[in-house]
Amino acid sequence: MSVAGGVSKAVDRAVVHGCEALQIFTKNANQWQGKPLDRAEIELFRQRIEQTRITPVVSHASYLINLATTFPVLREQSIAAFIDELDRADALGLLGVVIHPGTCTAGPDNEALRLIADAIRMAFKARPRGGAMVLLEHTAGQGRTLGHRFEHLAAVIKHLRGSRRVGVCLDTCHLVAAGYDITTEAGYRDTFEQFDRLVGLERLKVFHGNDSKRPCGSRVDRHEHIGAGCIGLQPFRRLLTDPRFAELAMVIETEKTHGIEKRGAIAADPLDVKNLDTLRRLRNGKGGVRN
Repeated sequence: MSVAGGVSKAVDRAVVHGCEALQIFTKNANQWQGKPLDRAEIELFRQRIEQTRITPVVSHASYLINLATTFPVLREQSIAAFIDELDRADALGLLGVVIHPGTCTAGPDNEALRLIADAIRMAFKARPRGGAMVLLEHTAGQGRTLGHRFEHLAAVIKHLRGSRRVGVCLDTCHLVAAGYDITTEAGYRDTFEQFDRLVGLERLKVFHGNDSKRPCGSRVDRHEHIGAGCIGLQPFRRLLTDPRFAELAMVIETEKTHGIEKRGAIAADPLDVKNLDTLRRLRNGKGGVRN
């Protein structure tokens, strides 16, 4: 949900949509530095979260951050921005920060994975008492982006000696794009068997629920509305009724309707309403899309 007007407004928007969990950006996702969070807004945000019992709440890190880069200036900027993301998450009392592991800029993948782990270690050292988790997001695998194989996530966690401050966010669109075919029953079963063996289901803290515009193995990250893409409804039904994931949140990152809020008034987004309603119906054993 948007934080336009203050971070507490994201909670108001979540309430209007009947959300049970929430993801926000705590600053502009396409800028290195963000405006400091207002103390009054921090308090109001935390109060509203406690009142509404929306949980978990996570933030998504800036898209500019690249913890795998070998370029010194970019690496320094990325680590500083990453620490700031963790600080903001701690101030707001969030479960954690969802972050794309990084893009390899030179050398082999295994060296880039070590660079990612080293950057996270530096952040933990800088904030030893921090409570916000680092939630590594599994990626679609475009270009030389890392994190599209479960082995990548496992390697970073191993380099960090299994730190409990590190979790994982799985995106349904990214899974399919990366070649994990959750669209079939056998593929779904195999995908999570692999994840459990390599990473561990206990590391999984949140799902991003997005359909995919592109087919399995495309390695192209293009989100689609639930049930309208190459994934379809049945895989979401499997996820939402899988007892292993009953307590995990699913956050949608699908296209929104533009210009629905006038003069600062909070309004429900018809596209969000439709996607959330579809997921709730699937979770409750119903058909999915309402006619």
